Amino acid sequence: MIGDPVRTVFLGSGSFAVPILEALCAAPEVDIVGVVSAPDRPVGRRHEPTPTPLAARAAALGLPLLRPSSIRDETAIDAVASLRASLGVLADYGRIVPQSVLDLPPHGILNVHPSLLPRHRGATPIPAAILAGDVTTGVTIIRMDAGLDTGPIVASEAWTLDGTETAPELEARAAAVGGELLARILPRWLEGSIVARPQDEGAATLTRPLRREDGRLDPSRPAAGLARQVRAYQPWPGSYLETPGGRLTVWRAVVMPSQVGDVPGRLVDHARRPALTTAAGRLVLEDVQPAGGRRMTGEAFLHGRTLDPLVPPGP
Repeated sequence: MIGDPVRTVFLGSGSFAVPILEALCAAPEVDIVGVVSAPDRPVGRRHEPTPTPLAARAAALGLPLLRPSSIRDETAIDAVASLRASLGVLADYGRIVPQSVLDLPPHGILNVHPSLLPRHRGATPIPAAILAGDVTTGVTIIRMDAGLDTGPIVASEAWTLDGTETAPELEARAAAVGGELLARILPRWLEGSIVARPQDEGAATLTRPLRREDGRLDPSRPAAGLARQVRAYQPWPGSYLETPGGRLTVWRAVVMPSQVGDVPGRLVDHARRPALTTAAGRLVLEDVQPAGGRRMTGEAFLHGRTLDPLVPPGP
């Protein structure tokens, strides 16, 4: 690209955004003049104010940092406008960006999204891909519009899933691929040689934010779906069972066939490992963590322990 680097603002908060920001920093086509992230949040038992992963990395890189409580406030909009950015890039920001901000950069705001849009729009595309048993996933870069991940597609890259990925593993790969893809397409986007194409609204699916109660393992579902849940809901909300001895968090599980006499909703001994009987198959618990305890193998958990019936879910 010929000419001065393009003044660029980056918007992001979560860990997925960090490799994207790092890739952008290395791109000679741009000059990052500001980073917008969510404010510090209380973390831990002492509720210590803690910056977002993206804000912490931006500070370490010495980048100018804005942390408005709301990107919709006039003060925040004016602060972003004062950066005079010609390009915006967004990844894992977690907040709706108003049209008044989207209209500021002449080259638009590019959103790096960890799914093959229009599949899995919204807040939790990575868990959604694992939960659905998708065999293919990817990263999509769109030019943002006022909708929720509805903007036209600038570029995408796909790969095949092997059915063993956890959400953190898939997020790390998506972030790396997303950063590389962004760096590759930036010169052509800035020179105007990429024509963004509309999304197929008929193929769109929408995800929602996860809740703590989503993590409960429901034995009325097949074991195969619960095994995907265990991989999808790491590190939060986690997957767990309620037992008379307290909550048992499940970190790793495999599926085995049901046996004669199985009734959904019991913990049984399966080859010296605890297993949850389900509507179809057994969910064998390979790695678990008892309430207040450390993570351990299922075999270590079972050693010298009597398996109690599960606590039935409340109304």
